[in-house]
Amino acid sequence: MGKRAQQGDGNAGPLLEQAVRSVLTAPEEGLDLALDTGASLLAASAGQWPAVSRALLGYADTAVGRCWSAGWRPADLVRVVRRGLKPVHLALAVDLIAAEARRHPAAGLDRRWLEQLRELEAEVWWPSDEQYLGAFAHRHRLDRFALATAVLELLRSWGRLPPIAPVGPAPGASTAARRPTGPVTGEPRMLARIRALLAKAESTEYPEEAEALTAKAQQLMAQHSIDEALVAAAAADRNTPAALRIGVDNPYEGPKTMLLDAVAAANRCRVVWAKEFGFCTVIGFDGDLDGVELLYTSLLVQATHALNKAGSGKDSRSKAFRQSFLVAYAARIRERLTAATERTTTAAAAGRHLREDGTEEQLLPDARLLPALAARSAAVDEEVGRLFPKLVSQRVRVSDGEGWAAGRAAADRAALHGRGEIHN
Repeated sequence: MGKRAQQGDGNAGPLLEQAVRSVLTAPEEGLDLALDTGASLLAASAGQWPAVSRALLGYADTAVGRCWSAGWRPADLVRVVRRGLKPVHLALAVDLIAAEARRHPAAGLDRRWLEQLRELEAEVWWPSDEQYLGAFAHRHRLDRFALATAVLELLRSWGRLPPIAPVGPAPGASTAARRPTGPVTGEPRMLARIRALLAKAESTEYPEEAEALTAKAQQLMAQHSIDEALVAAAAADRNTPAALRIGVDNPYEGPKTMLLDAVAAANRCRVVWAKEFGFCTVIGFDGDLDGVELLYTSLLVQATHALNKAGSGKDSRSKAFRQSFLVAYAARIRERLTAATERTTTAAAAGRHLREDGTEEQLLPDARLLPALAARSAAVDEEVGRLFPKLVSQRVRVSDGEGWAAGRAAADRAALHGRGEIHN
């Protein structure tokens, strides 16, 4: 029980714990009864409603903290809710994450954790913990019973989550427990340049210009990775690969995962798909991970637009057409990005360096480059093995030739940008 729930809550804390425990342990066939009983007990405590409110936020501190210790992160918990529950649960989830975040100074959270809190808009908006449930009920036009039911459903969903592989330190982790993950402050100037290229690629009406800008963006990403590898080699840097999770959900989650894997592979990263939870874990060095997330988001938005345009005919609205379209799109994108990376690597090995402004300069060939890149690839593979010792491969079927052809053509025309979001 969190500290706020221990201070003057009377019977509210034990009552809440009893209701949550009953819901957590109830079998599916008895869940409705457990929910109704627990919600009725909480809702009937009208005189203690402020204490119930305070007790909930205290309990959530512990419940959410257990999820952090089990490897989950803010975006992951919200994704679980979005996939299985309703908008009111989603609003509750963001609030409980915001309340728990008060326990941790921002300086103790890593960059991606803070980014997720900002993207979720996880902020304490209620005037006091005693007034939280009342204010939430008023905001969402809920009676006490409906709100208590939603609270119990949310806590059951989170309370039954299994441990997963961590992709960074949990809040409050000791310095010794933190694995070094490379640069974590700010955004490299190269990525700002890439964002500008991709925004221009999206806005142009000329496919040839969009493709050229796309290729240039990938070349800059590859050059950025090369520069980091050489700097690390020169400094005998001991940083290890990092990881992040990216949501990949239905429909057509298989081809979407293929697309993410194509982007990751071209940027010396690896992808592991957790289908049951609707996300992929991407493993690589920190700067490469930023680029992978940027490119994948852009490509997925572009693929969706192209698919909707191609899917205007009767036959092209079929599941087989759309599945084949997206598989072909991913396969062709893999070819394009891999070729761009290989060109940049070959040029760098010969001493031709790509500047941030897109121009080249001639330097002396650096014999450290290829061994440095190989060492980083080996480190990524080793980290994958550490995080995921048991992996299996999965095939994705293609059954529509027209969809395949349309998908490859769309991939050739793909314009990337860095402003879209994936909505699961």
